[in-house]
Amino acid sequence: MFKIFLFSIITVATVNAQLKVPALSPSSKTTQTVGLTEIEIEYSRPSKRNRIIFGENGIIPFGELWRTGANAATKISFNDDITISGTILKKGTYTILTKPEKSNWQVYFYSYKSGNWNTYVNQKPIASITTKTIEKKEISESFLIYIDSITLDSAELVFSWGTIKIILPLKFNTHEKTMSNIEKTLSGPSNFDYFQAALYLHETQRDLNTALSYIQKVTKAENPLLFQVYRESLILADMDRKLEAITVAKKSLELSKKAGNKDLIRLNERNIKKWSK
Repeated sequence: MFKIFLFSIITVATVNAQLKVPALSPSSKTTQTVGLTEIEIEYSRPSKRNRIIFGENGIIPFGELWRTGANAATKISFNDDITISGTILKKGTYTILTKPEKSNWQVYFYSYKSGNWNTYVNQKPIASITTKTIEKKEISESFLIYIDSITLDSAELVFSWGTIKIILPLKFNTHEKTMSNIEKTLSGPSNFDYFQAALYLHETQRDLNTALSYIQKVTKAENPLLFQVYRESLILADMDRKLEAITVAKKSLELSKKAGNKDLIRLNERNIKKWSK
């Protein structure tokens, strides 16, 4: 009888240990690529739930250190060096703590060591950034950290909750890293590599002379593709070499008609007309 009773207690305890309930502040993991850099953010998202969030009567008083989320320490990782609000952070993983004030926030970055945010409270941060608060009309019910306004070499790190948000501008060494990749690859490149390099330089308007030299290595080779010839015409036009651009566009138009590519037929005809004025 005792063995049966003991077995019942163990069984109940085991069942209880497996009980799962929804988290009030669910965890979130966001991954975003900007240029050639990957950013990963891991944090928990508390909700407003009709409470005052920031200030004297809020759940997060002004001037006090906040874990910037809930539960475990908020974690952010970069696989390359970046610049945040003018401050350089080496590639790696960091913990973010903040100190919200009425008109601005202090944002602190620490080298990540554990998920216990209290272990960072008495440590000196690797970087400290002050940024102004922004009042917004819409209400964010749940705390949110996200990457916005993405370009090839910049973005914004945004923190938003309730009617308050802050923005930290991010800068990336995309061009330098891309050029390094281009130079390394072009030591023994294929036509596709040259085209990709020309496409990047043209789209970023960094170095049109080099972009032209790269694309012409492709278009002067045997059997260039119609979109490669089309790109050469665009680069020439942007260099204000309109007569050459028209000649190349006519070649691209001919290739487009043979391929039955209606989009490039239309684009080439439009460009020839525009550049002929």
